[in-house]
Order: sequence, then structure tokens, then C-alpha cells
Amino acid sequence: MRIIAGNHKGRRLNIPKNLPVRPTTDRAREALFSILNHQYDFTDSSILDLYAGTGSISYEFCSRGANQVTAVDKHGSCVRFINQTAKELALSVEAHRSESIRFLESCHGPYDIIFADPPYAEAMDELKNLISIISSRKLLTTAGVFIMEHGETMDFSKEPYFIEQRKYGSCVFAFFNTKS
Repeated sequence: MRIIAGNHKGRRLNIPKNLPVRPTTDRAREALFSILNHQYDFTDSSILDLYAGTGSISYEFCSRGANQVTAVDKHGSCVRFINQTAKELALSVEAHRSESIRFLESCHGPYDIIFADPPYAEAMDELKNLISIISSRKLLTTAGVFIMEHGETMDFSKEPYFIEQRKYGSCVFAFFNTKS
């Protein structure tokens, strides 16, 4: 895995083989950040990375200027890897070990960008619950966006707050904004 752009562009990271992850591909990350770069100044953005896994999305935000990223994953090995990598690269990522939904139910927002990359096998109801909690707890800023990475067999286009989706190989990014 490598960091695509920013201060750490091209930096390769060695992911331990025992991490229970499916990292977002370089191609998909590059496409996602191409979209986001035109809409946000990351230096002034508050960012939440749910189901953070290897932390690749968090590192990408920081490499592109984000001052603070909160990463959440339920696996202790992932949280340790994220914290270790952030320390080695002097990135301002704060990793928390927690179930993502539990974290959303107690965190203090709002965030400009919330990114979630749950396991593709996660139940549709569980994923819809993410949207509901983010909306009901007002965890997005007015111009904020919630992005959920999911497999191509799921369709969120009829869900409340849906904006659009983009497909890159078998990876799909669904974009939501909970402003009324």
C-alpha cells in the first residue's frame, strides 16, 4: 500500500499480514480524493474515518494537509498499526478501538467528512443505521459529506440524504449529506 499524494506521496507502508482488513485500492483512493480535493480544504476540515482498518484513508487525508483525523476500528491490531504508523510519519491521526456504531452514538461532532469502509458482507440494515445515526445526532457540518464504501451488490440510491455514487472496479462510494 502507498500514500497517493501530498507530503508523503509515494510512501509505501508494509501492512502486517495478520490484520483483518480489505484495504481500499490505490485506484479507488486516488479517484475518491480527486473528487474531495475540489470540494474541501483539508487543513480546516474535521475528519472521521470509520472501520479504518489499515488507516490508509486517514494517512491520505493527513498527507494532503488535514490537521486532525479520528480513526475508529474494532480490532486492536488495526488500532495499534494506525497509531504506530501515524507516529512514524508524524501524522495527526488519533485512533480509537471501538465498534463504529457505538463510537457514533457517543462522539462529539460535527465533522466535515465522515468516511466509512465497513466489511462488504455487513448487513444492509447495519449500514443504513450509520446514515440514521449520523443524521439524528447531527454529526455532519452543513456542507459536510458522509461517504460509504461498499460492494457493487448494494444500492443506497433510494436512501434519505443520498447524493450520488461512484464505482471503481468492485468498489462503490456512496455520498450522503444530511442537511435538510
